[in-house]
Amino acid sequence: MNSWKRIYPFLSVIFSVILLFGCMGNEDKGPSNEVYIYSARHYDVDNMLFKKFTEKTGIKVNVINGKAEELIERLKREGKNTQADLFITVDGGILNKAKQAGILQPSSSPTIDQNVPKELRDPDNQWIGLSTRARVIVYSKDRVKPEQLSTYEDLAKPEWKKKVLVRSSSSLYNQSLLASFIELNGEQQAEQWSKGIVKNLARTPEGGDRDQAKAIVSGVGDVALMNTYYIGLLMNSKDPEEVKVGKSIGVIFPNQNTTGTHINISGIGLTKHSKNKENALKLIEFLTSEEAQSMISKENFEFPVNKKADLPELLKSWGTFKTQKIDFNKLGKHNAKAIEIMNKTGWK
Repeated sequence: MNSWKRIYPFLSVIFSVILLFGCMGNEDKGPSNEVYIYSARHYDVDNMLFKKFTEKTGIKVNVINGKAEELIERLKREGKNTQADLFITVDGGILNKAKQAGILQPSSSPTIDQNVPKELRDPDNQWIGLSTRARVIVYSKDRVKPEQLSTYEDLAKPEWKKKVLVRSSSSLYNQSLLASFIELNGEQQAEQWSKGIVKNLARTPEGGDRDQAKAIVSGVGDVALMNTYYIGLLMNSKDPEEVKVGKSIGVIFPNQNTTGTHINISGIGLTKHSKNKENALKLIEFLTSEEAQSMISKENFEFPVNKKADLPELLKSWGTFKTQKIDFNKLGKHNAKAIEIMNKTGWK
């Protein structure tokens, strides 16, 4: 017992030294110099921007790519153990789904508020818009006169029987377009429009947006629904045949005298259990800056959310246009009903 009493003071000193050096080690590490992203956007320009952000700040950007629904489920499953600081995806409906799943938290700063208009941010600041794209009508310049069309509803009229081309009902872009119809016009009118589209199809829905444009040039159909950024990608492709396709189609921004053209959004949200919140906010501020927004528009032909950003000549040539005035979260609210209507009307 006496020997233990003699040893005890020395042990206390040793433990104190270990604790002191342990704390010093933690202080040396300082805050993390990284940020982790779960992203459902798969564009080259995003990686270019992450690299530029790292060059400017020294903050390393780690990206895990995947499908939006899978990433949302992963974030729910990982909970507090997740590495993800930010969630990025396309489509207002998916952003709303992430919000409703409880995987996000509010994020804001004076810089973000200045960069992004209120209507392109979630009302509760759980996501911030990064870019928008319009879903427009494209047509064959050889076979269609633009004055023949002015609304989405026109595509469901009998005169376009066997002339309409469109992606499948599994496309989020089409689901959200129909969801916007439900919000603006009600379920009954949305169903009638879907029926009309199915009756007028030139072929069973297949392929992506660019495939619809190619089918117009091949004479399969005369008109199609496309997102604007795909038109830019066609016209600036390294493939001469794709450039030819892009130049052979005309563009109509529908419903300028009624409800406006449907637009959808890409957005970013701070995860609920972010461990690098300060770095994450810095990245959001950068991605919504004039510099980054100009780059998104130049490289991917998306419309910037920052009004000070530069536009490529193609987007400038289209001029300004009236857009639908609806809460992007409504696209998620009506998604299930939109899918139900598509299934009911035979939109495959």
